[in-house]
Amino acid sequence: MNVVARPVLLLVRGLGIGGCERDLTKIALRLDRARFLPHVGCFDSAGVRAEELCAAGVPIVRFPVQSLIGFSGARESFALGRYLRRHKIGLIHAFDAPTAVFAAPVALTLRLPLIASNLWFRNKIQRRYQYALRAVDRLARALVVNSEAVRRHLIEDENAPRERIHLCHNGVETSVFYPGEAARPAAVRDATLVIGSVCALRPEKRLDRLLHAFANVRARTPGMKLLIVGSGETLNDLEKQRARLGLEDSCVFEPAQKDVAAWLRAIDIFVTPSDTESFPNALLEAMACGCAVIGSRVGGIPELIEDGQSGLLFDRENPDALTLALATLIQHPSRRRELGAAAAARARDRFSMEQAVSRTQAVYDKVCGIA
Repeated sequence: MNVVARPVLLLVRGLGIGGCERDLTKIALRLDRARFLPHVGCFDSAGVRAEELCAAGVPIVRFPVQSLIGFSGARESFALGRYLRRHKIGLIHAFDAPTAVFAAPVALTLRLPLIASNLWFRNKIQRRYQYALRAVDRLARALVVNSEAVRRHLIEDENAPRERIHLCHNGVETSVFYPGEAARPAAVRDATLVIGSVCALRPEKRLDRLLHAFANVRARTPGMKLLIVGSGETLNDLEKQRARLGLEDSCVFEPAQKDVAAWLRAIDIFVTPSDTESFPNALLEAMACGCAVIGSRVGGIPELIEDGQSGLLFDRENPDALTLALATLIQHPSRRRELGAAAAARARDRFSMEQAVSRTQAVYDKVCGIA
């Protein structure tokens, strides 16, 4: 029997370097074109993800929404409806809160199946979206989460319909992120050991905690450096903290990079010291690159790191726990290499991009009545 590929519209607010944007792009590029034909919709089409999608021939449509409850929201809702009908879209998948709220009434009107990804804890988003998403929970055919921790949060705290929630862990592109020897970037080329993190510089990432721990251990290995790769609102505060701690010569800040893998392979010990995370892409990518990883025991991080087997976990309430974890890996190179190898194997075997796409397509099949 011949199967006709179903056009699907994947929605996200922008196409920059954020996590939702990256997750959408990875799925759009790897959907089985014999089954699904991806279109991408967004409020703002500028950014590096647009370049990747265009290069792969994925159509991009912009809905320039300024306010979901204003004139532009109403105007673009009509534009969305026209696009869905013109291109015979059979499924909408919204990857963030604004686009889920935007698409839900249109999907309801046209009787199209809507999938809403919820890749975050809702107490960290604007209150107006928290209320609106509770309505989306009832309208969507499926809610996709990327960690068991968020699944429990939706059920226990948001009273979301348990039967509609599907766990699809993020996937990592192992053809891009893999262990390997390469020349370090100039900023850390002379370092004897590199401790680092790659993330958006936001308050909940708690990089101040990492700077403090690094200051406590830097004397253990002369020439060791701390590398922070990312851009965001806390950069100025972190630079001031670096000066207070006397780390100007050993702590390097680099803006967000397009080629993340090269920077990850320059890091020996990768740290995610966040106060909240669902299932952080950067940590998964660091594991795939063979970094020895340390993460705070929050959200979905323990689903990624098996403590003592593929990395180390620390309790965020204990200010000395991260220092101790760093000291352990600095002092024991063989342990560091062992954990790095185990992290790479876990990322490859449990969280490959192929597995992530397969899980997502299974959800598509279910809501479309194919499976």
